[in-house]
Amino acid sequence: MGDPSGRFEDEFAVMRRDAYRTAFGVLGDAHLADDAASEALAQAWLHWSRIGSLDYRTAWVRRVTVNAAFRILRKRRRADVPEHPVDRGFEDEASVRLMLSRALLALPRRQREVVALRYLADLRDKEVAAALGISVNSVKTHLQRGLAALRSRIETEVLGEHVTAALA
Repeated sequence: MGDPSGRFEDEFAVMRRDAYRTAFGVLGDAHLADDAASEALAQAWLHWSRIGSLDYRTAWVRRVTVNAAFRILRKRRRADVPEHPVDRGFEDEASVRLMLSRALLALPRRQREVVALRYLADLRDKEVAAALGISVNSVKTHLQRGLAALRSRIETEVLGEHVTAALA
């Protein structure tokens, strides 16, 4: 595999910055974001002979970063994330982030990828379509369905917390 063109080094800094920002948007933790970004860049290096000439290689790295970040979230969820972390109110940013992470993980894979690339990696619909190899209309459909599912799940969770608090 390797780097036949030498361009990987030229683009490394930009890809690293984008991958880190994307991972931090998903994870909210600098160390975990660094791990996800590093994993994505390692994958980019391994596949550079195939992706190095693609117009959307940065989007490809962001997609791999999102996938790595969600793998980290799944591992943490199994290990130590409480089932209902919203105990101190909706104002607590960490609780909100955990709630959003759980809601994102509950989405079907394609909806999760589209929402993460669109809102966490800040890609335009056309860039998301290129990164995922789907049409712009498919991006819009998955985005609409994914956001509706997120709203529903978060509303249900927040209402559940308020009912629990009222009954306590």
